[in-house]
Amino acid sequence: MYIHLALLASFVLIYNLFAEKIEKTAINGPLLFLIFGVAIGPLFLDVFDITIDNESYMTLAELALALVLFTDASNTNMSVLKKNIKVPSRLLLIGLPITILFGYWVGVVIFDGFGWIELAILATALAPTDAALGKSVATNPSVPSKIRESLNVESGLNDGICVPVLLLFMAMFSSSTSGSIDFEFSIGLFLKEIGYGVLVGVVITFIVSKLIKYSAARKWINGSRKAIIILGLSFTCFALAQWLGGSGFIACFTGGLLYGVLNTKKDEELIEVAEGLGDALTMVTWIVFGSVVVSKYINDFSIEVVLYSLLSLTVVRMVPVFFVLFKSGFNTSEKLFSGWFGPRGLASIVFAIMILDLKLPHEKTILLTIICTVFLSIILHGITAKPFISMLKKKEES
Repeated sequence: MYIHLALLASFVLIYNLFAEKIEKTAINGPLLFLIFGVAIGPLFLDVFDITIDNESYMTLAELALALVLFTDASNTNMSVLKKNIKVPSRLLLIGLPITILFGYWVGVVIFDGFGWIELAILATALAPTDAALGKSVATNPSVPSKIRESLNVESGLNDGICVPVLLLFMAMFSSSTSGSIDFEFSIGLFLKEIGYGVLVGVVITFIVSKLIKYSAARKWINGSRKAIIILGLSFTCFALAQWLGGSGFIACFTGGLLYGVLNTKKDEELIEVAEGLGDALTMVTWIVFGSVVVSKYINDFSIEVVLYSLLSLTVVRMVPVFFVLFKSGFNTSEKLFSGWFGPRGLASIVFAIMILDLKLPHEKTILLTIICTVFLSIILHGITAKPFISMLKKKEES
């Protein structure tokens, strides 16, 4: 156990010592974490052979995503977002359903013998974009602010919206095995997930923001305690929403947005420390993904699995985005850029673990497809981020 901890801790330490230098290279953070994970796993050095159960890994991924969503949302430039609110609205309300529908159609063509609910579950699990993987784009000042804020809001809310959609299809599958599909229950579950998620995020963040101001005015918050305030707030939003039956991801993102609005003169140190903790959790998640998950399943990737994964990252994502951005004020380069940078990551991993208990007829193929898509997304989006940003910048300047 200690050698595993030493490997993780030393890598996190070394990476952060040279992070600014590394981020200027062609390899971004998540891609480097994946490479390191695969290198120390069974495929190569075989010095990191831990066994981690599904629930523990899902919790790690959930907490990392919850913290990233909250901190990213709190840093949202509301003035820019208000000017371009139609774009993320279109992406979420029109583009997301079309993406799920495209994912379903592609599944019908590629996978033979799959039931419609199985394909709907697969398409939904791979529909949300990842805020952590897209951070290098969403925080890069070279990217036009309207694109950054739109992609940030989209990635912050689409995974939360997809949770009740996925649960709806899961409920349909469970009820179909007993001979009937309870649509009323499924729709009620969908509304509950969204409603409770928003309610918890707003109420908890409003109360805690007032308490933060009250304590800060009396200088009750010192340096050592600043590190855990946003951490505690985001995790409270997530866990309480989940416990009440809502979406913890929606709670975190809406809570983060409200925190940013209520704290226009917020203590940047609170957010920066929380972002650092979120980055650390994300690093560990991707290292374990490379060493444990990818190393175990990469040899099982079939032609059909790889083909669906590639289409999911391109046609399934980019065509709906290009369609909904029609007459949005985005030029062709900006539409293509926005469509391409829809990486799949933590949310899809969480969804993959969620469906394990369903005992789907083609469960293994579905899991392999999700894993393969996330794996390819980390690689392809990782190596194209910087060159595509440079190309877009040149287009904008010309």
